[in-house]
Amino acid sequence: MLVSLNWLNQYINVRDYKPEDLAEIITKTGIEVESVEAVAEKVTGVVVGHVVSCDQHPNADKLSLCQIDVGTETLQIVCGAPNIAEGQYVAVAVPGAVLPGNFKIKKTKLRGEESNGMVCSMQEFGVDEKDVPKEYQDGIFVFPEAVTVGDDAVSLLNLDDVIIELGLTPNRSDCLSMAGVAYEIAAALDREYELPEEDVHPISEQASDYITVNVEDGKANPYYGAFIIKDVTVGPAPLWMQNRLTAAGIRPINNVVDITNYVLLEYGQPLHAFDYDRFGSKEVITRRAKDGETIVTLDEQERTLTSDHLVITNGMKPHAIAGVMGGGESEVDNETSTILLEAAYFDPAVVRQSSKDHGLRSESSTRFEKGVDPNRVERAGRKACELLEKYTGASVLSGVVSFDELDRSEKKVTINTEHINDRLGTEITTDEIASILKRLQFNFSESGDDFHISVPTRRGDVTLFEDMLEEVARIYGYDNLPYTFPSGASQVGGLSQTQQLKRKMKTYFEGAGLNEAITYSLTSEQRASMLVSKEIAEQAKTPVKLSMPMSEDHSHLRLSILPEMLQSLAYNVARKQSDLGYYEIGTVFVSEEERVTKQPNEPLRASGALTGEWLAHPWQQEKKPVDFFVVKGIVEGLATQLDVPITFEKGKLDHMHPGRTAFIKTNGTVIGFLGQIHPKLQKEMGLKDTYVFDLNVNELFKLYTKEEAFHAIPKYPAVSRDIALVVDETIPAGEIEETIQSAGAPLIKAVQVFDVYQGEHLESGKKSLAYNLVYLNPERTLKDKEVEEAHNNILDAVKLAHQAELRG
Repeated sequence: MLVSLNWLNQYINVRDYKPEDLAEIITKTGIEVESVEAVAEKVTGVVVGHVVSCDQHPNADKLSLCQIDVGTETLQIVCGAPNIAEGQYVAVAVPGAVLPGNFKIKKTKLRGEESNGMVCSMQEFGVDEKDVPKEYQDGIFVFPEAVTVGDDAVSLLNLDDVIIELGLTPNRSDCLSMAGVAYEIAAALDREYELPEEDVHPISEQASDYITVNVEDGKANPYYGAFIIKDVTVGPAPLWMQNRLTAAGIRPINNVVDITNYVLLEYGQPLHAFDYDRFGSKEVITRRAKDGETIVTLDEQERTLTSDHLVITNGMKPHAIAGVMGGGESEVDNETSTILLEAAYFDPAVVRQSSKDHGLRSESSTRFEKGVDPNRVERAGRKACELLEKYTGASVLSGVVSFDELDRSEKKVTINTEHINDRLGTEITTDEIASILKRLQFNFSESGDDFHISVPTRRGDVTLFEDMLEEVARIYGYDNLPYTFPSGASQVGGLSQTQQLKRKMKTYFEGAGLNEAITYSLTSEQRASMLVSKEIAEQAKTPVKLSMPMSEDHSHLRLSILPEMLQSLAYNVARKQSDLGYYEIGTVFVSEEERVTKQPNEPLRASGALTGEWLAHPWQQEKKPVDFFVVKGIVEGLATQLDVPITFEKGKLDHMHPGRTAFIKTNGTVIGFLGQIHPKLQKEMGLKDTYVFDLNVNELFKLYTKEEAFHAIPKYPAVSRDIALVVDETIPAGEIEETIQSAGAPLIKAVQVFDVYQGEHLESGKKSLAYNLVYLNPERTLKDKEVEEAHNNILDAVKLAHQAELRG
C-alpha cells in the first residue's frame, strides 16, 4: 500500500513528524514500512504560467515562440512541445530554476531567438513515464483547470509529496485504504480521526425506475447495490484527484474512472461504473457463469468462464467478472451520459478463484480477496455519487437498488486486565487498557477488570482474545514490554562440537580452493541411486519416493549428494565455466524399509566434485589439471585436520571409472570413496574428466578427539635417505609405505613416495618405487650406526612382506 503524506494530512495532521520518524512509529505498531521515498527530486523555481501568445518560430518549423505570463512578468520562451497552445496554463521553469539532476535553467538563444526559461513536461520533473497521463506523455503538461498564475507549480503537481510504502500482512486488509491508514495512525499518535459522512443531493427521480437487482447466489454475493447517475460529462478529473491517484501508483484516465479509483483508495471498497445505455438492460443479475461462456474484458482479452466464476450480467450475457474486471462492451467512454454504479460485496474465495484462473490481479481483486468492510460498501457508493455530482455535473437519482443479505454485525471479544498482564509480563492498568481501546476506537463496556469489546467491522482480523492481546501490546508499545533473563539452571550459549567441526570442515574445503554448493535434496528416480557410497547402499533398500512429487526431476530423496552436484557442474560448464570445484556438507535420506512407513535416517555426508584445471600459471607455462591425486590430497588433508587416520583401497563402484576409484577406510571400515566418474557418464552430462569424493561425516566426527596434539619443533638434525624398490606392479605403494613406517619405528618420521618407473631395464610386470625416508631422534643427534641399523631393518621387512629388491 502506497501512502501519500500530502493526502494523509487531509485526514490527520502529521506535519509535525518527519517522514522517517512517522515510518518508525508505524513500524513499531506492527506494520512494516518498506520504503520512504519522495515523489520527485527537489525542484525549485517552477511556477504556473499563462500562455498569452504562441507563434511559429521564424527560424524553425518545429519550435514555437511563446509569450508566457508568470505573474511577476511576461517571458519570451522558445518551446518545442507539439501540444503547446495559446491560453494554456503550464508549468514554467524560470531562469535560475533547478530541475532534477541539478539541471539549471538559464537565459539562452535558440535559433536566434531569446528564450527566458523552459515550459516543462512531467518527465522533466522526474515523474515515471507510466504515471504520466496519456495525453501528456509526448509533450508538456497542461493544467486541466484554471489556476493562479505565479503559484508554485511543484505544490500543485504534488511533486513535494513523500510516499510511505507499507508491507501489509494478509490479515491487515483494513490498511488497504487511506481511511484505514488514518485510523491506524490516529491510534498510534493518540489523535482523532473519523471517516466523514457522505454528502449527496439526489433528485426526485428514483433509481428503481431504471434498474432492478437479482442475485442468484447470495453466499457468493451477499450485497449488491446499484446507483443511477444521469447527465454525466466525461472529462479530466480535478488536478488534486489526479495527483492523489498518481501518488498511489494509478494512472488517471477520466473523471468517472478516476472517481471510482479514488474511492477505492480512500474507502478500500472497489466500485465499478457501467455505461447504462450500453449495458443494454434494466436488470442486473449476478450469477455463476456457464461453462464455456466468454467475456471480453477491459484489457481487450477474450476470457472463457466456468461455473467457478461469478459474473455480473444484464440478464443475457456477462458484463463483468465479479470483483476482478469489467467487460469492454459497457465500458465508460467520452460519450457516456448515464452511469450504472456498482457497489457490492463478493465472497473472497470466489474472487480469488476468478483472479487466479484468469491471471488477473487488480486493485479491486486484491481488496475483495482479503475482505472489505461490510459497513463501507454502500457508503463507498454514496461517496462516489457525491464526487460524480460535483466533478461531472451529474444528477444522482434517489435511492439505491440493492440485494442485501450482508452480515454487518460486530464481533464480540472479552479481555481481562490480569489475563493481559499475565500473557505480556506487564503491569498495564485497567485505565491504560481503556485508553488504548479508545485510541483504537473500539466500543467497549467495563465490568471490574473485564472489558467487553465490540470490534468495528473495519477490523475483520480481530475475532479472538489473542487478537485483542496483540492490539493492546502494539499500541502500548513493544519497546515497553519488559524483558527478563532466563531463570533457573542455564548454560552459556555456544556451538556444539558437531557445529564446530562442520565449520572447521567448511573452512578447510574453502581454503583448499573449493566453493560451497547447496543442491536439491530431491532428485529423479534414476539419479537417486547413482554414486551411492558402499556403506549407504548396504543400508538403503530403495530411495524414498515422495507420495505427491511436483515433478519427475524431484520425485525421490537423495542417497548421494553427488548426482545433483554433477548437474550443477554440467550447468556451469555448458555456460563456459570450465575450471570448477564444489563441495557440500549435507544429509542423505536412508530407509531400511522397502515400503517406507517411518522417517528415514539422515546421515551427514561431505561430498565434492572437481573438473578442469586445478592450477594454472600461464607466465611460467605451467598448468595442472584435476586428477585422482588432487582429490586424494584434499581428502588426506581433511583427515589430517581432524587427526583421523584413513587408508585407501582400490575399488569398483557403479558409474565410477573402473581403474581410478578407491574406497576410503578408517579402522578397516569403509567411510566413503573417491575417484573419477565413468567416462560414459561424463559424456552424457557434457563434462570433461571429473573427479569426486564422498565421505561419512558422522563417522569422522565419532573418531575426532578434542585433545589437541602438539609436537615440539626438533632441536636435532634429521637424516634423509632415498631408496628405490623393485616390486610386483600390482602391489600398492601405500602398503609398502605402511611396512616402512612399522619397521623403521621409532626413528622413521616421514615416508614420501616421489617416483614410479616401469620400462627398460626392468622385468615385465615389475615397477620401481622411489621413497624418501626421514630419520629423527627428538632427544639427541642420531649416530650413523643407528640409522644404518634402522635402514637395514626396513629393507629386510619390505623384502619379506613384498618381495621387494633394492634397485641397483
